[in-house]
Amino acid sequence: MRSDDVKSGYTRAPNRSLIRSLGISDQEMNKPFIGIANSWNTVVPGHMHLRMLGERVREGIAAAGGVPFEFNTIGICDGIAMGHEGMRYSLASRENIADSVELMVNAHRFDALVCICTCDKIVPGMLMAAARCNIPAIVVTGGNMLPGHFRGCEISLTDVFEGVGKVAAKKMTEEELKEIEMSAMPGCGSCQGLYTANTMACMTEAMGMSLPGCAAIPAVESAKLRIAYETGYRSVELLKENIKPSDIITTKSLKNAIAVDMALGGSTNTVLHLMAVAEEAGVSLSLDDFTKVGETVPHICAMQPGGPHSMQVLHHSGGIPGVFKQIKGHLEESMTVSGKTVYEIADDVRYVDEKVINSIENPVHSAGGLKILKGTLAPNGCVIKSAAVSDEMWRHEGPARVYDGENAAMDAILAGKINEGDVIVIRYEGPVGGPGMPEMLSPTSALMGLGYSRVALVTDGRFSGGTRGPCIGHVAPEASVGGPIGLVHDGDTISIDLYERRLDLLVDESELANRRKLWKPFERDLKGVLARYARYVGQADKGAVAK
Repeated sequence: MRSDDVKSGYTRAPNRSLIRSLGISDQEMNKPFIGIANSWNTVVPGHMHLRMLGERVREGIAAAGGVPFEFNTIGICDGIAMGHEGMRYSLASRENIADSVELMVNAHRFDALVCICTCDKIVPGMLMAAARCNIPAIVVTGGNMLPGHFRGCEISLTDVFEGVGKVAAKKMTEEELKEIEMSAMPGCGSCQGLYTANTMACMTEAMGMSLPGCAAIPAVESAKLRIAYETGYRSVELLKENIKPSDIITTKSLKNAIAVDMALGGSTNTVLHLMAVAEEAGVSLSLDDFTKVGETVPHICAMQPGGPHSMQVLHHSGGIPGVFKQIKGHLEESMTVSGKTVYEIADDVRYVDEKVINSIENPVHSAGGLKILKGTLAPNGCVIKSAAVSDEMWRHEGPARVYDGENAAMDAILAGKINEGDVIVIRYEGPVGGPGMPEMLSPTSALMGLGYSRVALVTDGRFSGGTRGPCIGHVAPEASVGGPIGLVHDGDTISIDLYERRLDLLVDESELANRRKLWKPFERDLKGVLARYARYVGQADKGAVAK
């Protein structure tokens, strides 16, 4: 066992003395040491209940014959950080989380690892650490929040963001918005729809790193406490069986995750995060893999924000095992931390509500819910949640309205300076230029709230999983490293074609060459974490991994 490095032989008497000060007995000293990385805090709604899950994980580990040692990571709430300078720190926190788990696991020589996490950057950060450390590891995600209710209707966080635009358009009073604000988020858990947090929980289960059914269980249900106990217990069994993340996170399992992503129409952020996990696992994955899978796997579940269904509804309709069953023919056989293969999990399913998780013969859309676009405006690619785009906007040409940063665009939107048909371009918000690719739920929600139906938005930054509409993100290369998005002028025509997977700037190459000669990057005065992050981070088409 790795933990022998800190507890075996007379030369480790000083190490053992420190361990004994924790209350560890002679009997426990001979058992495997299991690390628990818990992102509990009282800042993030998705994390405020994780202390309870941690206790159940500890009990499961002890029951299976291990000794639990729990530690914390940071966790940023993207919703609270949204729309201001705080959002620049969100993606950077993913690398911090991965690093902190690696530091704790390898310094203390834990034999196995349990990750307890919820929300956008925390789940992928812990997956990255598990892949990097490559000791037996398993994840339990914290679960989704119950829907809010307003005047007889289910609501979620997206309704609050879109309410801002409705107030600006005088379609809603500030008093009504406050009612929605007070009702939308009723308690602990990750935001209710298939936003990034819940999409990453689904990806974790789909790639085999959490137990069957884990992703969709609401945070407040007792089933979440039970699966936390089972996760702790299973971590010790994984150690005994010597099953490591490298046995689970493979090309096959990541393509299965992409298949589930396409079937559900998940957050565009999963493209960044799955590629980052692949990078840590030493597994080949590219934007072309998303395109290939998306061409064959249909979109079969109309999840919020593009559709009506919450995560709670998905849970009661069959959860991720139900999705496995419906798309089994598009999955590759691969092992999961449960000890069962994805085919076995699919075959165990006894009930699927096909009014929620459609059959592949009756899909919501014939192609997957995410699309990778390329073209003269995004030579290395970009991503759109096509599942949340109306059919009339799958092809669109319009004049560019260019803004160097999210705040300037938001001011223009709320001031009524945008016209139907426009293509808003928000640049210098990429991995380097942002830095940190800030999410832009505020402007996209404001457009929806104001009632626009034929305005597109293109950025080298990111979108929240709560975004709906023709919003294209992750444009690569980004403006700050000389990408074509930095050369766009107001009034240039931009062409979007989701059928052909194209994003093009309809400007002559000779004109673009002249613009390149005059181009100077927009620069921010950075220090601390952001300065370091901007110096080392890669481009979005490679997962925006900091080297």
